[in-house]
Amino acid sequence: MPNYQYICMECQKRFEVYLTYDEYGTHPVDCPNCSSKNVQRLIGRVRFARSEESRMEDLADPSALAGLEDDPQAMGQMMRKMSREMGEDMGPEFDEVIDRLESGQSPEEIEEAVPDLGGEAGGMGGDAMDGLGF
Repeated sequence: MPNYQYICMECQKRFEVYLTYDEYGTHPVDCPNCSSKNVQRLIGRVRFARSEESRMEDLADPSALAGLEDDPQAMGQMMRKMSREMGEDMGPEFDEVIDRLESGQSPEEIEEAVPDLGGEAGGMGGDAMDGLGF
């Protein structure tokens, strides 16, 4: 049976009611706290599934990539979104670069501040910023 969320308009308490599909809309709902019939249904979050192809198409949208080289914060936000959409943990170096970009540091400033980021010690190999898409 689905649960439905309500709020009482008298006592402002939220509560859930379990109703069958047949009962919903025909069965009166009373507040369990104050017994008021003056209740309003709340609409919960809605989720929808998307294919990996659909998610990747959104990420590759050229309009979303325009001007990123001039805006470190937008670049960091885009990289964080890409990481979430891919569902992979990119490691602490990647998170540090994103945090620095979102704080406004340019890729060049990040490379100067953390010269060995992603080098042999970091395990990413090569130039750190190149390895992260710079």
